[in-house]
Order: sequence, then structure tokens, then C-alpha cells
Amino acid sequence: MIIWGAFIFLVFIFLALDLGVLNKKDHVIRSREASIWTALWFTVAMSFSGVIYWLFSSGIIDNPTGLTPGDAVLKYITGYLIELSLSIDNVFVIAVIFSAFAIPPIYQHRVLFWGILGAIVFRAFMILFGVALINKFEWIIYVFGVFLLYTAFKMLRTGNSDFNPKDSFVFKQIKKIYPITTVINGHNFFVKKMGLTVATPLFVALIVIEITDVMFALDSIPAILAITSDPFIVFSSNIMAILGLRSMYFLVSRMLTKFRYIHYSLVVILAFVGFKMIFSHYVTIPEWISLTVIVVSLLSGVLASILIPQKEEVIKDN
Repeated sequence: MIIWGAFIFLVFIFLALDLGVLNKKDHVIRSREASIWTALWFTVAMSFSGVIYWLFSSGIIDNPTGLTPGDAVLKYITGYLIELSLSIDNVFVIAVIFSAFAIPPIYQHRVLFWGILGAIVFRAFMILFGVALINKFEWIIYVFGVFLLYTAFKMLRTGNSDFNPKDSFVFKQIKKIYPITTVINGHNFFVKKMGLTVATPLFVALIVIEITDVMFALDSIPAILAITSDPFIVFSSNIMAILGLRSMYFLVSRMLTKFRYIHYSLVVILAFVGFKMIFSHYVTIPEWISLTVIVVSLLSGVLASILIPQKEEVIKDN
């Protein structure tokens, strides 16, 4: 429990420095700043693999699955990359939410900060619940596998083009429960209007992002559980990816239309992990193969987006 407490304390130190010191004043996050922070968070996450090796080699952390230090590091990196890659789809949805509620770029970082904080709490409960289920009912891994295959199939057919936050169930319920104003008053989530405390679009966007993240966690957490059921590796790899989500949003959201085939990369990753879960009791897939599939899928999506011209451009040239 000391290791868990120390890790959670470290995460909150990072968050406190982020909002209280480094981003105390609201400002628009430019591509250069976003790329620097994305690289920094990626470096921190990769460096943490050294901590994972030390924890599992020293024996000061519980090791219920009997992992060797090398296996623990490989599973941590694989889990981190899976969560990071699946976060790309989350970035698309966040961009749509900000656009739908007309959130100015200068306040988007603040909304994402509190969104990430809430996501850490929700995912902690979901991870502990998922690990407990797998440890108690081994057959549940087949349910997770089928669910991931269904998600991949649904993602392949529908994509994200039909998502409209203002038509969502969450937004409709917020309007029924709490008065909402369309006026944005600085970075405030609530303002006084005619003697009433009303929610601003920033608060509405925050709640929709939180609920959306929970829905995405239903995909990403089973995907990581396919790699390992060790609770600390699942939790730490997931949280490290979430910490870098804000900077990745400001970097990737501006390139989403350019990297249009990344969506298919995510379909391949989800399908692979789904099949891995279903056949986990019959076929042992080495972790380096999982890592290779993730990296190759993402690189293929990026290269296809760059090399294959858009249909509109082909028609225009002809």
C-alpha cells in the first residue's frame, strides 16, 4: 500500500505543479508548447519503466501474477502504448465537444485538467473492479474479449462522425437537473445570473468529457487487462497515459484531419487484443508480438494518411 500511496501522491504533485505553477495563467496552448509537453510526458512514462523494474526486482511490491522484472517492464510499456493509442480516439471526441459548446482555446486546458483529475478517480475504481473480476471469474476474460471485438467492429462501421454532444443523453439530463447559460465568463464553471447559480458551457463540456472518458475506459481497461492482470502495472500504465492526454490533445487535435487513417489502426489494435483475450487460455502470445502489432498498426495508419491522397484532391486534379 505504501507504493500505491507514493505513486498516487506523485501523480497529484504533477497535477498541482501543472495547474498551480506551470499553467496558473490561462493561455492558448500552441503546437510547439504541446509537442514539448507531449515529449516530456512520454519521457516520464518511459522512465517509470525503470521504477517498475526496481519494484519487481526488489520484491517490495506485491506480485500476484509472478512476473519477472523484465516481463513486468514489457507489460507496462505495452499497456501504456495501448492506452496512449486508444486515447487518439478520445482526442477526436474531446475536439468535437469543445467545438459543440464553443469553448475558447484559452480555457480548454483548464477544462481538460479537471477532466483528467476525474478520469484518474473513475479509472482507479474501474481497474480495481476489472482486476477483481478476472481474478475471481476467469471466464470474464472471454466477455471482455468479445466486447472489444464488438467495439472494433462498431468503430469500423460507424467511426466518430455521428457524435453530437448536444444530442447526448448526458447533456439532456444536465439541462433538466441544473440551469445552464450559454455565456462564458472567464474560466468559471459557474456564474450568478438573476440570483441563481448557473452552469457555464465550460462545466457542461467538463461533465460530457468525464462521462465520455468513462465510456472509453470500457474499451481501454479491458484492453490493458489482456496484457496483464497485475493491478499496479494496469493502474500505473493507464494513469501515465492519461497524464499526457492534455498535451497530446493540443498536439494531435490539429492533425486529426491529416491522419485520417489512424482510426483503422485503432480498429486493428482493439481486434488484436480482443482475439488475444479470447484465446488467452489456449495460445500464449509473447509480449513483444503485442508491442510490435501496436507500433506497426499506428505507423501504418500515419504512413497511409500521408501517402494516400484524399478523394477530394484526386477529383480536383482530374
